[in-house]
Amino acid sequence: MTVQRDQRDQSDHQADQWAVGDITLTSRFLLGTAGYPSPKVLGDAIAASGSQIITVGLKRQLAAAGDNGFVEMIRSAMTQHGARLLPNTAGCTTAREAIQLAHMARELYDTPWIKLEVVGDEYTLQPDPLELVEAARQLARDGFTVFPYCTDDLVTAKRLLDAGCPLLMPWGAPIGSGQGLLNPFALKTLRARLPGVVLIVDAGIGAPSHAAQAMEMGFDAVLLNSAVSQASDPTRMASAFGQAIAAGRTAYLAGVMARQDFAVATTPVAGNPFLIGD
Repeated sequence: MTVQRDQRDQSDHQADQWAVGDITLTSRFLLGTAGYPSPKVLGDAIAASGSQIITVGLKRQLAAAGDNGFVEMIRSAMTQHGARLLPNTAGCTTAREAIQLAHMARELYDTPWIKLEVVGDEYTLQPDPLELVEAARQLARDGFTVFPYCTDDLVTAKRLLDAGCPLLMPWGAPIGSGQGLLNPFALKTLRARLPGVVLIVDAGIGAPSHAAQAMEMGFDAVLLNSAVSQASDPTRMASAFGQAIAAGRTAYLAGVMARQDFAVATTPVAGNPFLIGD
């Protein structure tokens, strides 16, 4: 019986795949690489997360003092854990700057994937919608697969799709704030209005329960960094997030019960408690 159950679980896991272009993925956990106590802790966290996509901020890395071997360490982790790299343009404030950095990332990491960030406000790190759409349009023309970090605004989301983005990465809350999903209504609206689009909640998640909530709402994946790297035990926290994301996805597929404004008795007081068919 155990073997049969394990085989069924494996089959269900394989059937519940998602894709970016022609790349098929099974893990729905995207993990960042900034702020870890050591390269070993980062590698252990990647392994514990089960993530198949890890992100790296090229601009912030170039600003570090000299070549500290970070690039090679990331490449080693990718090989060891079978992960794909998603460079990002964190720190850019204009479309022109982000486009230039994206081309540098493609040269350095040999990937057309780019997480596009164009910040419009230094306090909230909120994306600039006009610069973001402009950069996305040009990068799509240049052959990039653009992962745009955006707000939960539906109109901006549609503009990014029109610009050639194959997916969207709306924030849950400001980057690194750990506040969770501040506007569930807007996120649910995105999911309802863009049913065929891959949607990844990015930024602001602080606890595994936040990630599970996003997955229960029908989002395709979750990207986070600080919630793991700033934890007392990043490796254990990465594992916790992996489990929460998987649980949230399973709950979404199972169908979460509708909320009620009043009590509903779970045990009938009359009639048959069960319906027995032929």
